[in-house]
Amino acid sequence: MRRLQQNRCPGPPASRLVAIWVPDWPVVALTLEARRQRRHPRTRHADPHLTDPATDPVAVVGARGVLAASAPARSAGITTGMRLRTARSICPGLTVLPPQEEREARTFETVMEAMTSLLADPVVARPGLALSAAGGPARWAGGEEPLAAALVEAIAQEADVECQVGIADSLSGAVLAARQGIIVEPGRTPDFLAPWPLGALLACLPLRRLRNDTRPLLETLTRLGLRTLADLASLPRKDVTARFGPLGERLHHLAAGACHEVLAMARPVQDITVTSTLDPPVERADTAAFAARHLAETLAARVLDEGLAVGRLAVEARCADGAELTRTWMLETTPTVAELADRVRWQLEGWLSGRSGRPPSSGLTRLNLTALELSPATAAQAGLWAAPGRQAEALAHRAAERVESLIGVGAVQVPRIVSGRDPRSRVRMVPWGEEGCMGESADDGSASWSGALPEPSPSIVLPRPVPVRLTDARGRELGVDVHGQLDGVPGFLSLGDGVSGLVDGVVDDAPRMEPVLLWAGPWPVDEGWWTPQGASRRAYLQVVTDVGPPRLLVRSGRWWLDAVYS
Repeated sequence: MRRLQQNRCPGPPASRLVAIWVPDWPVVALTLEARRQRRHPRTRHADPHLTDPATDPVAVVGARGVLAASAPARSAGITTGMRLRTARSICPGLTVLPPQEEREARTFETVMEAMTSLLADPVVARPGLALSAAGGPARWAGGEEPLAAALVEAIAQEADVECQVGIADSLSGAVLAARQGIIVEPGRTPDFLAPWPLGALLACLPLRRLRNDTRPLLETLTRLGLRTLADLASLPRKDVTARFGPLGERLHHLAAGACHEVLAMARPVQDITVTSTLDPPVERADTAAFAARHLAETLAARVLDEGLAVGRLAVEARCADGAELTRTWMLETTPTVAELADRVRWQLEGWLSGRSGRPPSSGLTRLNLTALELSPATAAQAGLWAAPGRQAEALAHRAAERVESLIGVGAVQVPRIVSGRDPRSRVRMVPWGEEGCMGESADDGSASWSGALPEPSPSIVLPRPVPVRLTDARGRELGVDVHGQLDGVPGFLSLGDGVSGLVDGVVDDAPRMEPVLLWAGPWPVDEGWWTPQGASRRAYLQVVTDVGPPRLLVRSGRWWLDAVYS
C-alpha cells in the first residue's frame, strides 16, 4: 500500500474514511457467478450458457461504451469507455453483455461479508464500492497501512476477489485514492484531489440517477473553462451555489475534499424506520421481495411527506433462530420507490441465496428498513419528474407501465436525443424504458458531426416546414452555390403573401417583410448520395430580423422556415 506524503497541515481532521473498490466489478461479479454455477449447477439464477470471464474475452457495455472488461479482453486491447464498434473490431471474439445491477448487487454481498471482521459498519456505496469510518478499525489493526493490507488480504481469501483500498479525509478523497490504491496523509486530501479531472466526481456518486443528472452540469463547467477539481474548488462556494443550485454546491464540496463529507457512522435521532413481520418465516428471496416492496413504498412516502433526503438505507432482518442480519446502502438523495425496493431486493437475494458464504440458518421473520442521515430535501437535486409532496417519478413510471400493459409492449414511446446535423434528425422516438442498443455504438447526442448546427438548439421545430423568401436588399431571391455559400447578402425575410408565418412562436397569416439584421451560416448538408434514392442536398441558415424571434431556415429547392429559437 502506497502512502501519499506531503508536508502536513496543522490540525488534521478528526475523521478518516476508507474506501474499498473492486475494479471492473460488473465482470468480476459475472466471474463469481460462473464459479458458483459450476459448484452448484441447480441454483435459482443458473444459466447453462453463462460465459466465464476468467477464460473468455468479455465486456460489459452500457450506453456510454465499455463499462468493464475481463483480463483476456484487456489483453486484446479493450479499455473502459471504448465504443462497442471499436471493441468488436479489436477483438472479433468479444462477448458483449449488458450491465445487470441485480447480479452485481447480490454478488457484492460476498465482498461485504469479508469486510465485517475488520470494519464495524461498512456501507455499500454501489456494487463494487464500499465505505466505512477508518479511525477505530485503524487503531485496532495497528495503523492505516496494516488496515488496508488486512482488508485486501481478507477479501482475497474469503471472497476470492482482488480489491484496492484508499484512505483519506473525505468521501471523494477516499474513493479516488482507492482508484490508485493509496493512503492520503491527514490534512492533504485537497492537494491530492486538485489535479483530478472534473469527470472523476462521477465515481463519488452512489446512484446512477445522480450520475446522469450530474453529467450535463459537468459539461457546462467544462465549457466555462474548468478542467480540474482544483479549478472548481477555487471558486467561491456561495457563487457556485447561487449559479448552479444544490447540485453545484454538492460538486463543490466533493471537489474541495471538505472534512464534513466523511460519512457519519452514528445514527441521527430523526431516523425513520418501517417494519414488517413475516409470518410464516420466509426462506426465498422472491417471496421476501413482496414484503420489501410494500415497506419501500411506505418508507418512500414518509420520507417524501416530511421533505427529507436520505443519506443511507439500513436493511435489517431477524431470523427465526434469533440471528440478525444488517447491511447499509448509500443513497444521498430523496429515493424513489424503485431505488429503495431494488436495494432491499438485492440485499435479500445476497443473504438468502447464500452468496455471503454464510446463509441464514432459518427463515426471516422480521424485516426493518431505516432511513439514516436525514436532511432537508432542498439540499438534494430534484429529478426530472420531481414535484413537492408527490412521488412524481414513481407515478410516471407506474402510469407508463399501465398504459403499456393495455396497448402493448413498445407502444408507449418517448423522444431520445441522438447525434445528427439538424433539429429533425436529432430526435428519435424509442419505446419507453428502452436502454441503449447493444448492437450499436452508444449515442447520447453528444457526438460531433461534420456540418452539425451549433448550439443552442431551436426551441420550436415546426411540424412541417413553412415556405418563405430570403432576398437581398434589391429583392433578388438568394441561393446557395456549389461551394455551400450564399450568392448574396441577406436583406429581407418575407413571411406571408398567403403563406403562414411564425411570429413570436405563434403562427399567423399576416404578410410580412422583415429586414435581416444578423445571419449565420449556411451549413450545407450533402448526404445519401450512396443510396438508391439518391443524394439529399440542403443548407441551413440562422437569421435574426427586427421582428420576432431568431429563425432557422433551410434551403431545399427553395427557402423554408424550419424552426424557431426562443
